[in-house]
Amino acid sequence: MKLRRAEPSDIEGLAYVSVETWKTTYAGLISDAFLSTLTVEGRKEIWDRSFKNLNIDEVTFVLADNQDRIIGFVKGGRCRESNCDSAAEVYSIYILKEFQGSGYGKLLFKEMVEHLIGSHYHTLKVWVLEGNPAVHFYTNLGGQIVGKKEIKIGEETLIELAVQWKDIKDIR
Repeated sequence: MKLRRAEPSDIEGLAYVSVETWKTTYAGLISDAFLSTLTVEGRKEIWDRSFKNLNIDEVTFVLADNQDRIIGFVKGGRCRESNCDSAAEVYSIYILKEFQGSGYGKLLFKEMVEHLIGSHYHTLKVWVLEGNPAVHFYTNLGGQIVGKKEIKIGEETLIELAVQWKDIKDIR
């Protein structure tokens, strides 16, 4: 496996992982009607815009197999909320289902944490859909659930949980 910074040439792989992991991770949490609308083409457009309009300190790392097929990614940077000056946020982390449970999520997450520490962030937040087993992944790494908010996905109103580390260096 190769862990590296994502490049625009990775858009197809990033889009594929995005769609496949949403369908496997969120089955039963998000309506099948919404999940069936997700396409690689649609996600490619989102990733293309993302690479063209990076936010401050935003970065994506990919994990690729020996054939350079992307099997997972993590994206993060400056906290997107207005009231968090020295806080970072992991925007998304996804790994294809057949590679989950092999330590790759932790590898991606820690790579992001090292990048964010190097960018002088002190705290870290992740928003995770309530009911997503990833909540345990984050709390096992020392994150604390500190809040929740309603979000709209398709026609549904769902709950996202805020998981936070008050000192990002505690994750090491």
